[in-house]
Amino acid sequence: MNGQIQSEEKKQIPQITQKIGVSHLQRIKKTISRDKYLYLLLIPFIAWYILFLYRPMYGLQIAFKDYSIFQGIEASPWVGFQNFVQFFESDYFFRTLKNTVLISLYTLVFAFPAPIILALLFNEIKSATYRKFTQTATYLPYFISIVVVAGIVTNFLSPTNGLVNIIIEKLGGEKIYFLTNPEYFRSIFIGMNIWKDVGFNAIIYIAAISGINPQLYEAAKMDGANRWKQMWHVTLPGIIPTILILFILNIGSFLEVGYEAIILLYQPATYETADVINTYVYRAGLQGANYELGAAAGLFNAIVGLVLVVTVNKITKKFSESGGLW
Repeated sequence: MNGQIQSEEKKQIPQITQKIGVSHLQRIKKTISRDKYLYLLLIPFIAWYILFLYRPMYGLQIAFKDYSIFQGIEASPWVGFQNFVQFFESDYFFRTLKNTVLISLYTLVFAFPAPIILALLFNEIKSATYRKFTQTATYLPYFISIVVVAGIVTNFLSPTNGLVNIIIEKLGGEKIYFLTNPEYFRSIFIGMNIWKDVGFNAIIYIAAISGINPQLYEAAKMDGANRWKQMWHVTLPGIIPTILILFILNIGSFLEVGYEAIILLYQPATYETADVINTYVYRAGLQGANYELGAAAGLFNAIVGLVLVVTVNKITKKFSESGGLW
């Protein structure tokens, strides 16, 4: 008797599974039909990713080839990891790797906390008019082209008529050639990026702060917490998930740095502290027409970034209740 019941139940399982699959498919079709216009809005976004991010990945194979523009990607002979070995054994590898890591570390230490601090300060401003004015003033530089920003920095630091050197001279000091002195480059680069991006990046944290339940602040006031303690025990814990997600995303671009700005600011005299992996890719791949070597260096950069993201995400999920990026 029990055997017959079990056999009938086994026969019903595929039918039930099939019904679940059909009902799930019907729900998907119904959802797509209901929100078809919203899905249509995704088409340009998806097309951009396919055309400009995924399709160019086909060209990554030149990192493993002796590439010739006359033979093309397909006809160029395979050389395995020869281009990577050439990059690792070159005189520029350790210099570019060291500069990339140091600039990225300084950016994480100084630039990453800056928008968090700015958002916390904005949250403490009582006057709505003054808060809106300061927010607008701080995020406007984000919309200025990096070429223009680099030009402003160059003019400000000019040894002849730059504002900074004029002030130094008025105070009795000697003019300094900032952009030709390697020891100043990292500070100039990071300071420029903070000024340009801090206001815009703070918007994310301001939005996260606005989502904190006001009743938590009321409860903190009833417990006798002042503004500082409210910020430390209510505001900061409330935006920790946002901070972690953005931290993981920043780690993903750890070796990227803002190489466009570096190219605009650096010169042979500052290569010692300014030359990074991506600027080497630019010089070797585009200026030197050594495309396969540039592709190998760029692929190495991307792989390290992927490993860092996965590692940091696992660590975050292990030690944080809010979880990681995925």
